[in-house]
Amino acid sequence: MWKSLELARSELRLELTLACGQSFRWRETAEGHWTGVMRGRVWTLTQIDNRLWYYVYENHRDFTHRKWTKKDCEPETKHKVHVKAEAHACSDGEKLLNDYFQLNINLEELYKDWGERDAHFKKLAETFSGVRMLRQDPIECLFTFICTSNNHISRIQGMVERLCHTLGNKLCQLDETSYHDFPSLSTLAESNVEACLRGLGFGYRAKFLQQSAKTILDSHGPHWLTGLRNVPYHEARNALRTLSGVGTKVADCVCLMSLDKPEAVPVDTHVWQIAKRDYKFVSCHGQKTITDKLHKDIGDFFRNLWGPYAGWAQSVLFCSDLKKFKNLKQRPAIQNLKREIKCEEDTDKEIVQRKQIKRENTKRKRDN
Repeated sequence: MWKSLELARSELRLELTLACGQSFRWRETAEGHWTGVMRGRVWTLTQIDNRLWYYVYENHRDFTHRKWTKKDCEPETKHKVHVKAEAHACSDGEKLLNDYFQLNINLEELYKDWGERDAHFKKLAETFSGVRMLRQDPIECLFTFICTSNNHISRIQGMVERLCHTLGNKLCQLDETSYHDFPSLSTLAESNVEACLRGLGFGYRAKFLQQSAKTILDSHGPHWLTGLRNVPYHEARNALRTLSGVGTKVADCVCLMSLDKPEAVPVDTHVWQIAKRDYKFVSCHGQKTITDKLHKDIGDFFRNLWGPYAGWAQSVLFCSDLKKFKNLKQRPAIQNLKREIKCEEDTDKEIVQRKQIKRENTKRKRDN
């Protein structure tokens, strides 16, 4: 059964938030419908006007993908009084969505603040509104981002899918696609995992995944990662960097996207180019590669510019610079062009209609 919650698109746009490289578990399975795994469940999400609709699939059964139709809102319409009376009590699904998308944070207010601080951000804000930071499971986020080293989004998606399909528990099958949960720490720490992942095309990353899982379990315990949510940003980042395959950028991604550290600004060559090109950032040391010092300098620059949620603001710029979204910048012009074409078509139709009426009137006069 489809359920929904009220949510403006300025507060969340699925097509940007789920496809900009934060999470690699979501696919657009139908136009405007996103299906993926979150919190051990399989979901389909879509947005209609100012509502976020969601469908949660049952475990261990076969289904077809559920596409939202107008009929899905009829039960809510028929029982408006009952729904209103129960509005104060969030469903389990709604609680999970609120936590995952951090809906307690007013994104419109943040955009307004960033736009007042930064003229360049303000130019992009309308086209790239609704980009939220996800609050992912720390284990999934960490081991996913270890896979991102020297990689690109589409290839990372394939690697994560193979990882989950091979080592994760099966949740359900939709049409011909099976969905699996993310592997547990104990599974990733097993001695044969490295060889298994090398066979799946993970290369040198296979060793990092197995070693990091083993280090966490042997030295810290299974709840250590989640506990890093309760320590200061720099302490959490330094702790993560003790793990195999975790450098400053990966540590910042995990801090920002799963450990409640909104001030974390992940810096890679892409972000460095944005800093140089759009903000005329020049390192006083003139590095040609990203050192820890340069990473800190760029992060501090953006934190001073955007404030305590600098990591959220940086994700908007990162999203706006991705090739897959370049056509978004052209949409207003395209929409205007379509309106102009439609106006021209309407005008042409009117001319044809007037000529037709004139011919018919002339014919009537002749006949009379």
